[in-house]
Amino acid sequence: MKRVYIIFLTVAALLPTACSDFLDEQLQGTYSNATFYKTEAHALLAVNAIYNVASFVSTNNDLWVFGDVASDDAAKGGQAGDQTDIQYVDDFTYQRNNSYLEKFWKHYYEGISRANYLLYYGNNIDMDVDLRNRVLGEAKFLRAYFYFNLVNVFGEIPLKLMPPINSDEINKPLSSVDVVYTQIVKDLEEAVPVLDDKYIGANVGRATKGAAYGMLAKVHLYRGEWQATLDAIDQVDALGLYSLQPVYKNNFLDSTQNNSESLFELQHLSLQTPKLGSHLNQWFAELPGNGYGFNVPMPGFVNAFERTEADVADPRLDYTVGREGHPWVLGETFDPEWSATGYLVRKHRQSIAQNLVGDAGLNYVYLRYADILLMKAEALNELSRPTEALDPLNAVRKRARESYLYDVGLPGYGAIPDGLLPDVTATGQQAVREAIQHERRVELGFEFHRYFDLMRYGRFVAEAALDGTGFSYATHRYFPIPQSERDTNTAL
Repeated sequence: MKRVYIIFLTVAALLPTACSDFLDEQLQGTYSNATFYKTEAHALLAVNAIYNVASFVSTNNDLWVFGDVASDDAAKGGQAGDQTDIQYVDDFTYQRNNSYLEKFWKHYYEGISRANYLLYYGNNIDMDVDLRNRVLGEAKFLRAYFYFNLVNVFGEIPLKLMPPINSDEINKPLSSVDVVYTQIVKDLEEAVPVLDDKYIGANVGRATKGAAYGMLAKVHLYRGEWQATLDAIDQVDALGLYSLQPVYKNNFLDSTQNNSESLFELQHLSLQTPKLGSHLNQWFAELPGNGYGFNVPMPGFVNAFERTEADVADPRLDYTVGREGHPWVLGETFDPEWSATGYLVRKHRQSIAQNLVGDAGLNYVYLRYADILLMKAEALNELSRPTEALDPLNAVRKRARESYLYDVGLPGYGAIPDGLLPDVTATGQQAVREAIQHERRVELGFEFHRYFDLMRYGRFVAEAALDGTGFSYATHRYFPIPQSERDTNTAL
């Protein structure tokens, strides 16, 4: 008899400040398929277990290695000789047996497997029909999220839409990138009608209509389907729920999580048993103490931020990066000796008195409204409407410079420094395209998007950005399927 084993960590779907009842409830024992997927409680346990895979509770979720380290923004960092397989990714000298390829593949397919089990058995669960439909919609959204990341890392991959009930479902051949994207769109479009607009209390953090529409916009953007991108963004805006935060850093503080800018963020909660916090805090923390010092910013990324004639930097720089002579997480002055490049990532560090190494309560914001605005700008520009593209582009820049009006922690608080982040006024399509690409880099820096942006920009942009790394677009556009999968999947 086939058996389903669910290791359940509820935090990935719940609001940290309002979910104590859920977190105290522990799944006991082992269920078989004949005894699970029967009740409302089972359905909620199953869907929450899918969120768990998407979160950074597990060290096996190494999206940052591919989104950041493989890009021009970051280097591996860490101690010399530690985690050399990350260095091979950084240098594009990896082989199929690279442990980070294998971990990412297995971890994201585990999420897909959990979604497939719930979707396969879920329609027969005896529960409120609307709630059941919503739960199944969440599973489809999450399956689309996993496949979106897998197809952008590996390209052609096996498309698995059923639990492994027989060998044909276990051993699936490769599907083309177009076929995988078609399924992603299908899952998202089917999820939209049954997802809620928003959630309160213990359900905050679950996939919403806005999250699904936002993901649709991102999928269409990656496919170069510009009008479809705008159509999805129109649906996001029609909900009337999303806006930029007045202060950029509020998207990365534990005290201002799940705010109006967030379309989809993965929840974490510290100091729980079992552990429900984010490991990113430890992976990216300074080497003194218990930090590992990985995913370190490169000088080129730091230098990409604009400065005034008086050398006042874009405030997003110090919200994103620790650099010499500037305040660090707990108020201390940053020491460049803490990092292999002289810089560390700040966005994923807990900004409270406790040093919650490897157990941070900071959520990971995958999709936020600033990203939506930059997608809109890009789609408009690619539709030969560069003048219209300036409005959403400049809205993002305006928020950044106006942080000086709202953040008392900024030097010179209360007045915008002269010449800081002026509006883009160019109207030529190529000039606007370059301005949008620049803005995505500094606005979304170290949120694990950069490498994937470079790949979709195409060969010339990607090879120019990664010049000197050994990168070749023809060879490295996609990472190879892990050897362990080739050894076990006879249909490849």
